[in-house]
Amino acid sequence: MSSDFTARHLIAWLSSVTPDTPVRLAINPFFPLEHAIADVLATTDAFGNAVIYVVESGEQLGPVPPAVTVGAGWHEPTEAPRRHRGAVAAHSYHPNRLEGI
Repeated sequence: MSSDFTARHLIAWLSSVTPDTPVRLAINPFFPLEHAIADVLATTDAFGNAVIYVVESGEQLGPVPPAVTVGAGWHEPTEAPRRHRGAVAAHSYHPNRLEGI
């Protein structure tokens, strides 16, 4: 069995969502951006096998949401560090501390 994601997989998945749901491409696991889709084209590969291509429009729409990068296995779930209210920055400016610089 091929490890390729097939039209059967795509049709089954898309049949489970509302038809007006926008479809985007999530590109590049190391710097994930979402892209708009321009077209879907069918052709044959070098061996004469049918292949379907989802073609991006070239328009970057922004960063891929964390839920997608985690769901795709690109990133581990993370949480932003907790911030303490009223905390003073470690390198705050004090005019009297300029001596010796």
